[in-house]
Amino acid sequence: MHALIVAGGAGSRLGMGEKPLVRICGKPLISHVTDAFTRSGAEITVITSPRVPYTANWCRACGFSLFRGDGKGYVEDILECAACLELEEPFFTCVADLPGISVDFLERVEETYRTSGRTACSVWVPSAAFDRAGTRPGYCMEVSGIRASPSGLNILHGAYLGQDQDEVQVIIDDERLALNINTREDLIAAERFLCPHGDG
Repeated sequence: MHALIVAGGAGSRLGMGEKPLVRICGKPLISHVTDAFTRSGAEITVITSPRVPYTANWCRACGFSLFRGDGKGYVEDILECAACLELEEPFFTCVADLPGISVDFLERVEETYRTSGRTACSVWVPSAAFDRAGTRPGYCMEVSGIRASPSGLNILHGAYLGQDQDEVQVIIDDERLALNINTREDLIAAERFLCPHGDG
């Protein structure tokens, strides 16, 4: 399955330069995400923007395909990239600042999606997981009776871009998916959780 990794944000709240290149556990945030998708066998395209030239250089050096979006918005850049690549099949989308992502999550989400018969999939993390991780969720809503926040990992179907897609909502109660890095406090919590022995 193709994976579009969105890495075009400037990271102004974090205030440490281009956010995808901020290091955690000894390597850039974005590399935690690309490593997981590479190990899963996905074909990767990284979506950048004019705000992250060094991230684009890092991707080129690592051999990843690039798409430079206009930076108008997260969804807009994904749709533009998918249309440009002429994706007609299901594909993953993922933020570049989710260092706790792993192959087991990707396999679980893809299997749930495939067996659901739906055209799209969103992954949600319960608020309790954020509490345990020491991070704060952003937008929250009730999903199957549980207060949860979007993880930043989704599946869309390329044949139905621009249409409302029938979505299966997957809830994963795991602190690793609550480590979405937006502030320095998030970064500290993620380092404490993912590299407790100080190997960052």
